[in-house]
Amino acid sequence: MSASILIVDDEESILTSLSSILRDEGYDVAVVKNGLEALRVYTMDPPDLMLLDIWMPEMDGMETLRRVREVAPTAQIMMMSGHGSIETAVKAIKLGAYDYIEKPLSLENVTLRVKHALDQHRLEQENRTLRTTVQRKFELVGQAPAMQQLRQLIETAGPTNSRVLIGGENGTGKELVARAIHQHSARAGRTFVAVNCAAIPETLIESELFGHEKGSFTGATSMKRGQFEQADGGTLFLDEIADMSLNTQAKVLRALQEQQFTRVGGTKLLKVDVRVLAASNKDLIKEIEKGMFREDLFYRLNVVPIIVPPLRERREDVSLLIRHFMKVHAEEQGLRMKDISPDAMIVFQQYDWPGNIRELRNLIERLMIMVPGPVIEAAQAGLSLQARPVGSTSQTTTPTPTVNPLFTQSYDSLRDARNAFEKDYIARKLREHHWNISRTAEDLKIERSHLHRKIKLLDVEMRPEG
Repeated sequence: MSASILIVDDEESILTSLSSILRDEGYDVAVVKNGLEALRVYTMDPPDLMLLDIWMPEMDGMETLRRVREVAPTAQIMMMSGHGSIETAVKAIKLGAYDYIEKPLSLENVTLRVKHALDQHRLEQENRTLRTTVQRKFELVGQAPAMQQLRQLIETAGPTNSRVLIGGENGTGKELVARAIHQHSARAGRTFVAVNCAAIPETLIESELFGHEKGSFTGATSMKRGQFEQADGGTLFLDEIADMSLNTQAKVLRALQEQQFTRVGGTKLLKVDVRVLAASNKDLIKEIEKGMFREDLFYRLNVVPIIVPPLRERREDVSLLIRHFMKVHAEEQGLRMKDISPDAMIVFQQYDWPGNIRELRNLIERLMIMVPGPVIEAAQAGLSLQARPVGSTSQTTTPTPTVNPLFTQSYDSLRDARNAFEKDYIARKLREHHWNISRTAEDLKIERSHLHRKIKLLDVEMRPEG
């Protein structure tokens, strides 16, 4: 698809000659004779580039530029003038113009400048799209009270330069929290480097963190900058830090204390300005008691502690997360969004999610690919949840069932399965509200009389506590 250009000039000869040469270059060109018309066209169908004359009747080019930029702050505009000056050009650039061309126009110069402007516009669009995609990929989704509290902690800790220790089970999104802290800091425009300490062999982790000099060990054929150097001025996220050996922990502690280190095989001290965020799914106090984690490193990292809640403690966010992952996967893979039946949503909300957000994301990706129809039904949801890898275990510290017992039962029909899920769901809600019918009906968003009928129809056992 060819790029679109709008030429705005009150001189007929300029419109004719300029539009002709640009059409010959393959561009889609439109012309108007005044600023008001340009503003109307831009509002209806924004072009990729506008060539705008400064001296025009009614509304001059400077006012047109200002008003277009109010409507579209990213508009790509080149100013043209036969009576210009340095002051005029500077003013136009300050108002947001990309370039300034003096008349009489050199058509060869114009086509070259137009090409550069369109290339710049395309790159800016690609960057905006990429930033949006990255932001969505690393977005913290959820409105549960636990998530609201987490966001408050991030907003409080982010602007400081303090170290943060992030705890939580596997798959809860500890790296997302670290990235959010980085984005809320003064370092947001600098590098964010994430290192998974559990994924790096012990023999290589020192080189990975601090770099090495050429010839420092077998295979070191060139100098390598470590992650501390690469994160200079930015943020270094050390994930699963409890998997480091005590020897490596000691070197990390020294680097944190002194903000300097030497590469493996080197002698030169390298100074860096790095904010370190760390995370672990282990109880570091217990690791200290077992002699597996340095107490001094723990207190050096644990300036601001943050715990990421497991998904089972924020079930009200499951539906939001499902929609989010569906949208992300649909955009990445070019697939159509699917609907979730109400019964399937109940199945998802009742499941304990031992793999947390990571398990939910992977499940949604699988269902988006494997479910042939436009709607994901309860039976498909239940079967997918039963298909967890053999031998997989929950990372929870409390004994929660890996799969709701309802999922392992066999049913003669979808209606029987739906009734079983609905009965269990209503019973759970009744327990949450201490068997108060009115509050339960309000929570379920149904009439009190309707809830009474459901309790009787499904034979929900009423067992007031106490």
